[in-house]
Amino acid sequence: MGNPVVHFEITGQDGEALKKFYGELFDWKIDSNNPQNYGFVAAEEGGLGGAVATAQQGPGMLTVYVGTDDISGKLKQATDLGGTVVMPETKVSDDVTIGLFTDPEGHVIGLANM
Repeated sequence: MGNPVVHFEITGQDGEALKKFYGELFDWKIDSNNPQNYGFVAAEEGGLGGAVATAQQGPGMLTVYVGTDDISGKLKQATDLGGTVVMPETKVSDDVTIGLFTDPEGHVIGLANM
């Protein structure tokens, strides 16, 4: 089996408005009770969890995160295949490490070890 999508992230200029929009539209339970005000979306049966938040920079985007135990290796493989590293392997909490790259068309894809 290949690497599964394990997380999604929707970011934009007004994270609070996005949380309200998606929370009401899809009846998502969004928990922003953390120092970063990062809106974690609870995983529903048959689905996966994600987040809705304010973009750190730029207009925001939709990013999917693919699970892997070898983020640095996958980032190298992505660059070998024509992609570009946007964020090297970065520990974001005790349990989560991520990395970001663009594919040859410029789409941002995340890698996560959760």
